[in-house]
Order: sequence, then C-alpha cells, then structure tokens
Amino acid sequence: MQLKDAKILVIDDDPDVLIAMRLLLKSHVAEITVEKKPSNLPSIITNKKFDVVILDMNFNGLVNTGNEGIFWLNRIKELSPHTDVILITAYGDIDLAIRSLKEGASDFIIKPWQNEKVIASISEMVKKRRKPGKNLKSKGETKIIGESEEINRVFSKIEKVAPTDANILILGENGTGKDLVARAIHENSNRKNKPFVKVDVGALTSSLFESELFGYKKGAFTDAREDRKGRFESANGGTLFLDEIGNISLRQQARLLTVLQNRTITPLGSNEVVPVDIRLICATNLKISELSDESKFRKDLIYRINTVDIVVPPLRTRGTDITLLTRFFLDFYSKKYAKGPFKTEKSFLEKLKNHSFPGNVRELQYIVERAVIMAENSVLQDKDLSFSAIELAPEKQDLDDMRLETVEKNTILKVIDKNKGNISKSAKELGITRAALYRRLDKYDL
Repeated sequence: MQLKDAKILVIDDDPDVLIAMRLLLKSHVAEITVEKKPSNLPSIITNKKFDVVILDMNFNGLVNTGNEGIFWLNRIKELSPHTDVILITAYGDIDLAIRSLKEGASDFIIKPWQNEKVIASISEMVKKRRKPGKNLKSKGETKIIGESEEINRVFSKIEKVAPTDANILILGENGTGKDLVARAIHENSNRKNKPFVKVDVGALTSSLFESELFGYKKGAFTDAREDRKGRFESANGGTLFLDEIGNISLRQQARLLTVLQNRTITPLGSNEVVPVDIRLICATNLKISELSDESKFRKDLIYRINTVDIVVPPLRTRGTDITLLTRFFLDFYSKKYAKGPFKTEKSFLEKLKNHSFPGNVRELQYIVERAVIMAENSVLQDKDLSFSAIELAPEKQDLDDMRLETVEKNTILKVIDKNKGNISKSAKELGITRAALYRRLDKYDL
C-alpha cells in the first residue's frame, strides 16, 4: 500500500492542530478526516475504515495526564484492531510514551512536531500495513491471524519462501501454530493444487516409520493384505509436512536422509525404486541448539531440511494479537454453540493480556471456548475466564539440586504462578525488566 492511498483520521480538541494536520497531509494522502470531539470516535470508526489515526493524548485542557489518550487508544483498538494509532502530546513524558506503545500505539510524537517526521512515520506504517493472514487463506478461511511485528515477520518469510521449492524448518513452542504456517506455505506455493500430506513422525514407532512413509507391497509383512502407498508417494507433486521431526531416532534419521538425497523411495517388500517429487516442510518444538547435538540429531539432516527456518513466536510476545485472536475465537465458538453474540468488558481482555500463555494460541483457543460454553450472559467479564492450573504448575525443586540455574528457574516459575501469569508483576517482584524475564523464560524453555 502507498501513502497516496491512505485514509487518515485526526482527533484533537485544538482547532489549530486540526488545521495544521489537514494542510500538512492533504497533498500526501487519499483522504483526511478531522474531529474535535473524541466522543464521536466510535461512530466515525464504525462507519469508515482508516489506515492511521492521529490521536491527541489530552482533552478538555484540565488535567493533562494522557489518560484520556490511553482510554481512546484502547477504544480504537477494540473497534478497529488493524488501525495504526499515532499519539501526540505537548508533554514529553517518556513513561507515558512507553505506556502508550505497550497499549498498542504504533508511534508517539511530541508537539510541536516536525512535519518530515510525521510524514515519515505515517509512510512507514502504511508501507507495512497488511490484513491479518494476507494471502494466507484456505477454502475462504484465514489461517493465521495477527498484526504484530512478530507475526508480520513470519508473514514476510512465508511470502518469500512459498513460491520456491526450498525445504523449510518451522521452529516454535507447542501451540504456536506451526502446522498453520506449514499449510500457509503450501497454499501460497506453486504446488497448492497438489496434495498436502501431514505426518506426525514423532508418534511413529520404528516398525511403522518405514511402512507409513515409504509404503509396502502385499505380503511384505503379516498384515500387509494389499499394496499401500506411503506418505511420500501420496504427497507426490505436492507438499509433505513432517511434524515433530526432532523426536525421531538416529536410525529413522538415516533412512529419511537417504530418501531426501536420492528423491526416491523403495516400498517395503519391493525392489522397485519409485521417484518422488515433494516439497518438504518439517517442524519441531526443539531449538536449533538442541537439534545440533549430534548424539540426538544428525547435522547433515539438519542442513538438508533447513534451507530456510521460520520461527513462530510465542503468543506472550505478540501484543495486540491476543485481542484479535480472542475476538476470532469468540465469533467462531458463538456460532458453533449458537450463543451470543458476546461483548467483552475491559477486565476480560486485560486478564487475557496479563496471562503468560504457556500453551500459546492453542491454550487461548480452549480458554475462549470454555468461556463461551460457561457464560451466563452476553457480556463477558474477567470472572468468566479460568486458566489451567496444569500449565502454570511449578515443578517441585529437587533439594539436592542447588545449581544456580535450577534455583533461578524454579524461582521464576514460583513467582509467575503466584502472580497468576502476570509477567509485569512477576518481573517487578523478581527485580528485573520484562525483557530480562522473557529472556530467562526463553533460556529455560518455559
């Protein structure tokens, strides 16, 4: 999208600011709307879509705390989650700036502004704008939902690698949606009209591994009563997705490597070599550093399956995507269970935002489904949410294991559990920043 196609809304109770913004932007954008009263904002946004909203942080001119701007920022994000918001104020309060960015603002500028910086900021936002799951659709349904910087990086990689035949390794915690990324790659590739075959190889026993992947001939073993194609042959011309690749044995890895090198398979009970043409996508919840341990995983296989890697971010790092996904699941389960439609109080969304989501998107999905099923009225509150105690249950500390990293890991788990998954409160209690706490969560794979 280009700046000349953008629609901008400016909200400020100072007429001079509105005039200045109109004069500045009218020659750069497709449409600019100005509004003096923020109370009119809901009806304006409901009736027309805007790419960027420029919002004053203080109204009424009585108490300039910025709270008014934060309130209307949250209202905009509720009504139009995909709209970028730039907050402006005459008071250069860095704490307020950081707070607004955490609440979902895209940028923060101080009056008097520099025209070039305002244009540059809007241009950058418009350039990066995309709808959640842009071009990542299947049978009319959006498969990946999000607008955060973290998920946009995933979208960008998918768009680059999908048209190629490069082997892809998808990394990420359980529940982040690695299978959706795999399917999105297939459905945006040149093989989209060919089969997409998924195999959970981590669940296959040694005896099933070869028969499932490579197929067999009648009589190859006791229960082989007829010829059967393996998953490689079934995916011929299309995409083969091997999930939980990090859990297969070294012997299975060797067999897989041979097939990938030769691009041929030999069904069990046959001497016939069958050529296969597949695009390979693999996924694992292990980190590359863990896969690099040659006692567990062959490095030559890593190189073979990992032409490009895509890391799917955990939900706790995706900011406003939590709200987007919540609304998506609310709509889905409202229709499924013929209930609602539901509205949400701020307390409902705040409780979700403060949860650490160790189970990621899958956990959020089940939480929302449970809330819909158990809801007694159409307005959901924080009391309608319940989190799994299993997800946050801290491990019992081995009193004989007093290594510093073990003590630190268990302390983090205990504090997060105490604060019911609230990362901000936990970081404060631990005496570290949120970023430092996230680094430790990643370090200990929590």
